[in-house]
Amino acid sequence: MARPLLLILQRIAFVLVLATAAFSAPAQAQSIPDLISRLAGADFDETEKVVEALAATGDASVAPILEALGEGDLYFRRADNAVFIARRGGSGYLLTDPITGAAAGEAGRRDVTKIRVNNSLRRSVRAAIGTLTLRSPDARVRITAAQSVLKSRDPEAIEPLTAAIEAEQDDSVRFVMERARAAAILNSDSDDATKITAVAKIAEKSDQEARAILLAASNGASAELGEAIAGAVNKVEGSLAMWSAVQNVWYGLSLGSVLLLAAIGLAITFGVMGVINMAHGEMVMIGAYVTYVVQELIRNHAPYLFDVSLLIALPLAFAIAGMVGMAIERGIIRFLYGRPLETLLATWGLSLILQQVVRSLFGPTNQEVGAPSWMSGAFELGGLTLTYGRVWIIVFAMVVFAVLVLVLRHTSFGLQMRAVTQNRRMASSMGIRTNWTDALTFGLGSGIAGVAGVALSQIDNVSPNLGQSYIIDSFLVVVFGGVGNLWGTLVGALSLGVLNKFLEPYAGAVLGKILVLVFIILFIQKRPRGLFALKGRAVES
Repeated sequence: MARPLLLILQRIAFVLVLATAAFSAPAQAQSIPDLISRLAGADFDETEKVVEALAATGDASVAPILEALGEGDLYFRRADNAVFIARRGGSGYLLTDPITGAAAGEAGRRDVTKIRVNNSLRRSVRAAIGTLTLRSPDARVRITAAQSVLKSRDPEAIEPLTAAIEAEQDDSVRFVMERARAAAILNSDSDDATKITAVAKIAEKSDQEARAILLAASNGASAELGEAIAGAVNKVEGSLAMWSAVQNVWYGLSLGSVLLLAAIGLAITFGVMGVINMAHGEMVMIGAYVTYVVQELIRNHAPYLFDVSLLIALPLAFAIAGMVGMAIERGIIRFLYGRPLETLLATWGLSLILQQVVRSLFGPTNQEVGAPSWMSGAFELGGLTLTYGRVWIIVFAMVVFAVLVLVLRHTSFGLQMRAVTQNRRMASSMGIRTNWTDALTFGLGSGIAGVAGVALSQIDNVSPNLGQSYIIDSFLVVVFGGVGNLWGTLVGALSLGVLNKFLEPYAGAVLGKILVLVFIILFIQKRPRGLFALKGRAVES
């Protein structure tokens, strides 16, 4: 009797297993379209199950569908129970396929029925959307989702963030998620111990956002929590003050590199040759317009070369500005040596002529010069925000300076130039052609100014007045650093750049420049030869 009973029980169990498999397999294998179709006419409990199932797919493409459901824009058509995203249009609704996003025609108001949601369902929808975006395979999507929670501080996101943090493999993404969860905890009903831990997590990154989150959390906080928040705020503010000073130094170095590029050519023509060239700024302008012309040709004929447009423009700008400089020296300057006032007036008039020529050729308005991809964007280093454009300009300025030092120290031309600078008569007696040395020196200084124009085209407006913005500052740098001394020009440019940026927050940009000018005037009274004096032709005379 026991054996037949056992066989009957085994057969019943087998049938139950088959029945369970038959019912569960379709549910497990249900696709996104099948799940969406279940929403037609579903009650709140069934809709919540579908929402959970859609979230469990991990497919970020269902997020817009869930958003439409939460906003009350999801409908089903009564004729065939097909589900659509529907928005009012005309006398009825404009239908959109929820999966493909394609237009699906129109429907009258009586032809469709809204899929109803309540507050509980809306919370489930928000949690599901958070889970989908926080689990996206794209790290940028996950960071964006975590940052949105960091800003909203929605307590409903705590659980999805906790699950996402446990599964996250990228340390940088996990850090953002942990801060977002901490911000949400501070805005929730969690106990003080949990919130104090969250305060420490928020304070790990000292930025303005952390300060704002902590100050918002201090409202209505208990004594223990308020003390922890106050300590964290002091820490954040101290760190912000330190990084602000470092940021000012960086801005100063950035400005100093720009001044160095503009002044380094002047350090040769004015410092070495003793020529007051008021048209030096126009050499910078020529370099900027060479960059513009090169980019226009590339845009029209070879757009695939745009990322190397600056590399193409550099030698061209150096050659064209250098030849213009040599022509100026041979045609005007050489007749005015030893007559500084006449030289100043002649080069000032020449600068006006060059500006007008450029206006006639290119127009008086600013011209568009684009930045290649490798100079676009920014990155963070500690509490600093560094733009790639400024970083590359600083690197470029240092490279130009190093190359110029090598040329002057380790080439025959540099030796001849230094010989003419130190003692023109003796250099001429030794067979050096001083006239051509002057022309080549003036051409070198002008060519470097043209190269500076290529760099400045990335951070300033390319217009006929570009050079005038830097000519006075360039003279100040050369005089302050020491006439004719390249190392003095480097130190002078960086020093004045940093000084300007530290004065601007307190005195403003204009008054800051005036204070710098007063400082240089007082400094020159004590050290007429500048920071680093160099014996040369101007001193001998």
